[in-house]
Amino acid sequence: MSNAPVDKGRRRFLTVATSVVGAAGAVGVAVPFIASWNPSEKAKNAGAPVEVNIGKAEPGQLIRVEWRGQPVWVVRRTPEMLASLEAVSDQLRDPNSDEPQQPEYAKNLHRSRKEEYFVAVGICTHLGCSPQFLDQGMGEYVEGAQSGFFCPCHGSTFDIAGRVFQGVPAPYNLVVPPHYYINDNTILVGEDGEQA
Repeated sequence: MSNAPVDKGRRRFLTVATSVVGAAGAVGVAVPFIASWNPSEKAKNAGAPVEVNIGKAEPGQLIRVEWRGQPVWVVRRTPEMLASLEAVSDQLRDPNSDEPQQPEYAKNLHRSRKEEYFVAVGICTHLGCSPQFLDQGMGEYVEGAQSGFFCPCHGSTFDIAGRVFQGVPAPYNLVVPPHYYINDNTILVGEDGEQA
């Protein structure tokens, strides 16, 4: 044990210096920890809107893209496909799209912003399977339907506007995601936009 006098100024300086270094260390640890709570860039991109180029889509063609980890379909409908929509209305469970499976601007006969293009999430509303696109007629599944979608898992059928037929397991029409036309050749899926 030393009998030297205690330097109180030095002791205060060391206490303050140690506290400042400790606080800086705590901040240095806390910042990355708190930053780790934010979603990753990959997660942010997974929910981001998706641009779909429809400029080269042929009549009757289905384009598949992914949005939020789900398949999204864009179908360029032919005049014959559009004409068949009214012909099957009496066979549909929700022909007027009264259930909220689409944005308000798609609550019409065509369930779309533009008659020619149909945009839908390609997941059956029964158990989440992905239906098949039948562009050459649905005669063996639904009489009178020119084209549409058939889910082979449990036999649900949908017309070319994604409206579900009566007597099948699927309870609702296919979901129409928010979307709008950036220009004549590009659809942005994932946002409603300002378009009417």
